[in-house]
Amino acid sequence: MTSINTTSGPHSAWLLGTGGKAAIVIAAAAFLAVAPFIGIYPVFLMKLLCFALFACAFNLMLGYVGLLSFGHAAFFGMAAYISGHTIAVWGATPEIGILAGTAVAGVLGAAFGLLAIRRQGIYFAMITLALAQMVYFFSVQAAFTHGEDGIQGIPRGHLFGLVSLEPTLNMYYFVVAVFAIGFFIVYRAVHSPFGQVLKAIRENENRVVSLGYHVNAFKIGAFTLSAALTGLAGATKAIVFQSATLTDVHWTMSGEVVLMTLLGGMGTILGPVVGAGIIVTLQNYLATIGSWVTVIMGTIFVVCVLTFRRGVVGELVNALRSGPHKE
Repeated sequence: MTSINTTSGPHSAWLLGTGGKAAIVIAAAAFLAVAPFIGIYPVFLMKLLCFALFACAFNLMLGYVGLLSFGHAAFFGMAAYISGHTIAVWGATPEIGILAGTAVAGVLGAAFGLLAIRRQGIYFAMITLALAQMVYFFSVQAAFTHGEDGIQGIPRGHLFGLVSLEPTLNMYYFVVAVFAIGFFIVYRAVHSPFGQVLKAIRENENRVVSLGYHVNAFKIGAFTLSAALTGLAGATKAIVFQSATLTDVHWTMSGEVVLMTLLGGMGTILGPVVGAGIIVTLQNYLATIGSWVTVIMGTIFVVCVLTFRRGVVGELVNALRSGPHKE
């Protein structure tokens, strides 16, 4: 089988050497370590990290395979329900609850992928939306989800039966660790031979088929990995806020993650993190104005699409590639 050597496009690489990447990782780790002690509310940071992981997982599909899914809320919300039920009703420890939610989301993602990849473009998006709506209506009716009441009062419990996650700082550092693991998985997947094939599928699927690759298998693999990581984010979020509700599985949640990814820069490693940071910050600081938050975010999205079509990070990467003398 012929190997694929794809050159990274304008959205797919950091324009930094190993030292630069290491510096970014060290700076990010240092900031996250001290953030609660410099006046940043830990609960806000935990929400941001959960949604940043959600956006990174979604970006695997949109940014690297070129498939727009409107069904990722199904994985996010179902993982939250499974995790909450496993911990609250069965008395499992938090890591078991998270693993259970992640596993269910991965299986659900594989099932969605098998059905959805038969189509492309808008048809693929509509199929994922329809499947997600089926999961939503299941969540409304299922006994273990408690319908519109959701699962409330999910105990944070003790990590590995030893470390209590009830203290906010303990919970915060646990979420940082979960995000770091999820982000590392995304990074390794994108920079592996598997990721190179995904990029090639995005650029020219017919060429990849002609080289002898089983394109559908790679798409299903990407969909499953994306769904599992989305489930990891949803399950963690359920423990942070000690609840799982219909909001987590509603189609608007899928819309939010699309906005985060496009705003930050799809097809970039850091873009979804930046996009999630912008959206979560706006939601947090503009919460007092009610439904106008949606209008403001919609306006920002329109402005971004018209003026920063590559997203915040995408435009920065493009500017660095172009250099100071290139228009």
